[in-house]
Amino acid sequence: MSPSKPPTGPHPARPIRSFVVRAGRMGPGQVRALAELGPRFMLPYAPALADFDTVFGRRAPRVLEIGFGMGAATAAIAQARPDIDFIGVEVHIPGVGALLKEIGERSLTNLRIVQHDAVEVLDHMVAPDSLAGVHVFFPDPWHKLKHNKRRLIQPEFVRRLVTRLTPGGRLHCATDWQPYAEQMLHVLSAEPALQNTAEGYAPKPDYRPLTKFENRGLKLGHGVWDLVFTKR
Repeated sequence: MSPSKPPTGPHPARPIRSFVVRAGRMGPGQVRALAELGPRFMLPYAPALADFDTVFGRRAPRVLEIGFGMGAATAAIAQARPDIDFIGVEVHIPGVGALLKEIGERSLTNLRIVQHDAVEVLDHMVAPDSLAGVHVFFPDPWHKLKHNKRRLIQPEFVRRLVTRLTPGGRLHCATDWQPYAEQMLHVLSAEPALQNTAEGYAPKPDYRPLTKFENRGLKLGHGVWDLVFTKR
């Protein structure tokens, strides 16, 4: 086949991805945290179930956070709940460096990071019925209608999440984009294995701190919607 001609025929199905790669700069503190704390607090992705009891050195309830951004809220939650182990999944290296810096400054021991696509982490590293909770805070809203299909909270992905939750485990999503909040509510309500803890949107749980971005938006009159569902 001539290299100038693209192959013909059907394209393979596009797999679910939990992220879009974006460039970002790292400060010296983040670079130092990666070098000094990364070997201890970062878990390498592997296509095999992780032994989290060994990783954390104890048996405790575990919460997975997907896409923690720069990690300030993640670190605050982990500090406030030392009885729970947290696993943060993020692909963007500046955010990983920032959270490692927070881990060092707060002397956290109950938080680990996997720098990899959350879908593969869920499928291969997390055992079924093993998570007490999943946090998905402010995922990319993909504002344009033609891009809505790229949103993370879709029926197939939610079904994946449910299989990893223990009975009674909580799925907590939050967004500051109302059309996405409406989609989340529709998708989560349609999943038969989930039960809403509220009549529609939930009050913000005390354990989720306000981020700087969220505080700024609230002062400008922007809304924030929390959705908290439990596995039946």
